[in-house]
Amino acid sequence: MDLLKNIFKGDKVIWIIFLCLCLISIIEVFSAASTLTYKSGDHWGPITQHSIILMVGAVVVVLMHNIPYKWFQVFPVFLYPVSVVLLAFVTLMGVITGDRVNGAARWMSFMGLQFQPSELAKMAVVIAVSFILSKKQDDDGANPKAFKYILIITGIVCLLIAPENLSTAMLLFGVVFLMMFIGRVAARKLLMLIGSLGLVGVIGIVFLLAIPKNSDIPFLHRFDTWKSRITNFAEKEEVPAAKFDIDKDAQIAHARIAIATSNFVGKAPGNSIQRDFLSQAFSDFIFAIIIEELGLIGGIFVVCLYIWLLVRAGRIAQKCERTFPAFLVMGISLMLVSQAILNMMVAVGLFPVTGQPLPLISKGGTSTLINCAYIGMILSVSRYTAHLEEQKERDALLQAQIATGTGDTEAQTAAEPTAQVLNSDAEFEEEK
Repeated sequence: MDLLKNIFKGDKVIWIIFLCLCLISIIEVFSAASTLTYKSGDHWGPITQHSIILMVGAVVVVLMHNIPYKWFQVFPVFLYPVSVVLLAFVTLMGVITGDRVNGAARWMSFMGLQFQPSELAKMAVVIAVSFILSKKQDDDGANPKAFKYILIITGIVCLLIAPENLSTAMLLFGVVFLMMFIGRVAARKLLMLIGSLGLVGVIGIVFLLAIPKNSDIPFLHRFDTWKSRITNFAEKEEVPAAKFDIDKDAQIAHARIAIATSNFVGKAPGNSIQRDFLSQAFSDFIFAIIIEELGLIGGIFVVCLYIWLLVRAGRIAQKCERTFPAFLVMGISLMLVSQAILNMMVAVGLFPVTGQPLPLISKGGTSTLINCAYIGMILSVSRYTAHLEEQKERDALLQAQIATGTGDTEAQTAAEPTAQVLNSDAEFEEEK
């Protein structure tokens, strides 16, 4: 029992949410990976690979949550330049060699392992923005320089991600915008930013719709894909069942069939029918399979897990006495929950199709490990807040003993840990 307490430190609720998401992931990926099983001929191969990645991810969580949160401030120093270089390299290689997966150059191989540089870039940007907001806080809000620095850092990464993965670039920018709002950046600057982005968006959509199909424009080779997804989502028409073309936009059609044929309790794990027709049933559309097999109650439970994660992260942030860990926890939780909401909205037909996986549930490599690192960071900050609460309890006990004039020995004993905490905080300030 003591060993488990030493390993699973930090906020217990976050641990419960993480383990629940991992359990759902193992069950549903095992069921939804039927197309991979058919292609490979190995029934256990896909789920074995996914289970190994989740186990490695659990180790990442344990390692990350044992790192003091102050060391996370150093991560962008090497993560940001490395991710920028890798993003530029992947984009250029996609243009030069034409080596793309599903029409997009998002992955690169290193020693036989595939990973997405955009996942590293997202982590670097969130940590960097948290650090800038924490260092540029004045009495009236964030310093104007913070807005400029954040736009430069975020803009470079988003411009590199957008040609191959527009939805990820938009998601990242949206999370950074929410972080700036929480970080008390001037409302006037945020409104100007919204207006500028709205104008650029309108121009971009008009340009997108005006471009002829199969136009060969460098770095904009996915225009046809974006155009078809936007027009298909916007031009929804009621089509009689007898005339419905299920082969057109098969992903969307079969996802809706999976949801429509479900009920309150679902068909039970392993009994999905539409998994055999959805090529991305184990990734982009896994939420549709969850609803088909676990029913509305299962879908609601998954939604509640992500909302619970956001609420719990907000409580941890409120307990922080320093700004950096508070901004970091909120940025990470907003990233995870926003991506989850986007994935679920696509699955139920409330948003155009994107390539966003469901965090900690969809089958993946880089994204799963990075998301596990995010959970570890939240747990690291929760250890810091628990440390603060213990310190306050010791101080209250010491004050009560001094006020009553009793228990001098106990008071001295209680004062020693408090003094150690204060000394460690002073040393942290000197290092900072």
